[in-house]
Amino acid sequence: MESQTGLATALRRGTLEFCVLALLEDEERYGVELVSRLGAETALTTSEGTLYPLLSRLRRTGWVATTWQESPTGPPRRYYGLTSNGKAALAHFRSEWAAFRDAVDHIVGTENS
Repeated sequence: MESQTGLATALRRGTLEFCVLALLEDEERYGVELVSRLGAETALTTSEGTLYPLLSRLRRTGWVATTWQESPTGPPRRYYGLTSNGKAALAHFRSEWAAFRDAVDHIVGTENS
């Protein structure tokens, strides 16, 4: 039987990239900012070692674009923003997620929780 930590990790692994896309939907953000924002949600806490490879993968798939911007406190920062393909992927995930979540809630009896 998988541990509770293992279950949380598996759930996070399947949804983290879409959470990142959602955080980029309204504004560009840099990596440390994304780690901090995700860390504010206990179930989504992640590390830079996990996030940066994910951001590279999202960039290669064309869902995220990057720009370099000056930082008021140090070297320039790479900012990540959602592309039109990323917006479409996020919209598709949202519709699939709602149906998936509802089905799981129904089966495991958590629909009214």
